[in-house]
Amino acid sequence: MTREEALNLVKQNLKNKNLFKHVLAVEAVMKALAKRLGEDEDVWALAGLLHDLDYEKTKDKPERHGYVTLEILEGKNLPQEVLDAILAHAGHKERIKPIEKAIYAADPVTGLIVAAALITKEKKLDAIDTEFVLRRFGEKAFARGANRDQIKSCEELGISLRDFISLSLDAMKAISQELGL
Repeated sequence: MTREEALNLVKQNLKNKNLFKHVLAVEAVMKALAKRLGEDEDVWALAGLLHDLDYEKTKDKPERHGYVTLEILEGKNLPQEVLDAILAHAGHKERIKPIEKAIYAADPVTGLIVAAALITKEKKLDAIDTEFVLRRFGEKAFARGANRDQIKSCEELGISLRDFISLSLDAMKAISQELGL
């Protein structure tokens, strides 16, 4: 599956613009992680782009999240590791492979970074840095939906929290136009 084909599927299945921006952000972070770890950037990016394909259909049925995506993707000629990563991010598969561990950590860090940008007067990614995000990370009441343990699982990839946030922020800044931030 090409990125263009994946993007068309995302546009067909996700109508919420913030959710659309979220999958673009996770795609960017996954691509940056793949580059850092010497993995296939295109495969990892596809996992990031497609990971929440079913979210609007399953938001009230979290036990189905990920499985419906696999149904949508059936016969679409995707590498098994992309499908496994989608299940792993939703907690339906043990995280064994690096791509599975990466998407599990990448998913919530994008929300933390967006929330951090939105509390600045500029409401832009360029207004924040790694230190700013790390301070917000330490505030339990800030961006409660961004699971801190899940973000810290980046360490399972041999990447410190500081480096992970820095890499994620840089990846998102590179697509700030598309994110509207």
